[in-house]
Amino acid sequence: MPYVNIQVTREGVTPDQKARLIKGTTDLLADVLGKDPMTTFVVIEEVALENWGIGGLPVDTFRARQAAASGR
Repeated sequence: MPYVNIQVTREGVTPDQKARLIKGTTDLLADVLGKDPMTTFVVIEEVALENWGIGGLPVDTFRARQAAASGR
């Protein structure tokens, strides 16, 4: 009984995108590990942007620095 938890920042992930993530994840586990799709659980959690960090920085600060470094 696989359980997969997908966490994404709360930035407008659509219901269609979520459905595709659920199907794709379920299909991957069936194809690679032979898991029964009827016993595979996929949970998608949307995390507020201010609660997400990368490289020791809040994600908005991290993204701003990445954009500045690439000249955007």
